[in-house]
Amino acid sequence: MKFSHVEEKRDGHLLDVLTDEEGGLRIIVSRLGAELVSLARRAADGRWIGFLHRDNDLSQPASGWANHATVMGYFLHRLKDEKSLYRGQVIRGGTHGFLRHKMFSDVRVDLGATGCASLTYRISPNEIAPHEYPLQVSLALTYALRGDDLEVRFHFKNHEPELTAHLEFGLHPGFAATSFESFHLEMPRGRYRRWFSPDNYLSGETEGIEFPGGEMPFARAKLPGSYILELTSVPDPTFDYRDPPTGREVTLNFSGVPHVTLWSDGGPFLCIEPCWGLTDRHEQRAFEEKDGIQQIAPGGELEAGFTIRAEATTTAPG
Repeated sequence: MKFSHVEEKRDGHLLDVLTDEEGGLRIIVSRLGAELVSLARRAADGRWIGFLHRDNDLSQPASGWANHATVMGYFLHRLKDEKSLYRGQVIRGGTHGFLRHKMFSDVRVDLGATGCASLTYRISPNEIAPHEYPLQVSLALTYALRGDDLEVRFHFKNHEPELTAHLEFGLHPGFAATSFESFHLEMPRGRYRRWFSPDNYLSGETEGIEFPGGEMPFARAKLPGSYILELTSVPDPTFDYRDPPTGREVTLNFSGVPHVTLWSDGGPFLCIEPCWGLTDRHEQRAFEEKDGIQQIAPGGELEAGFTIRAEATTTAPG
């Protein structure tokens, strides 16, 4: 297989473009927030067909959600009043954490002698302010093209010799649609737990769902309020997203993913978010006691991820 990588400066953004020249799969990642801003396939006529909301569009829209695939961490969704107590120390941060606002300068490119090419974005503890996160924990986030798949991997290392580290993370990708009414999401068979989050914070109320598999069983009109799902027992956690008018299809393999959030603001997209953690409760707990919080032993590491497969018919627009 033949891969290529180029750096591109456009509209004030520094971008990495990684392409599988033979397979016709391409990603574009902004070094601001290590955000995936394009996931595209090359059509038979040479056009690139994008799968993300506002794919490869770096302009600021007049209204609506402006992002593509926000990287969330070291917490996700929201902290109550944008602050919390972690081991008795105040931490502060806006929606989805601080990673989205960091400029990643340590970027490693691997054009792969093994049929896989990747971009890895690293952040070290000295790049994280104490009020953002007080412990010594680093991250390497990797986007890898392997065959027909995009693999996304998180690799955290706890450099603390004596303290267990607590954190949350995930990805917030929005998948493009012709309209808010046109997309379909097929969810796998299994047992789910829905966590209710009125006004963006958990109430503590949950609902068990035994789902036979098929079309998303939730009201589309309530997607702006989010559906937060715990994959309690889902034997084959594969989610299939389709936009029939364009022929775009996305398959997400969430093996090992504990939670999935479904959200849209009513625009032409659906966010299908793998989450390792949950938003705060209305009655806030200490950060280390948050629902779904992940733990890393002293000197230990945590690796997690998922895969995306994107396909399209020739009817899809460029």
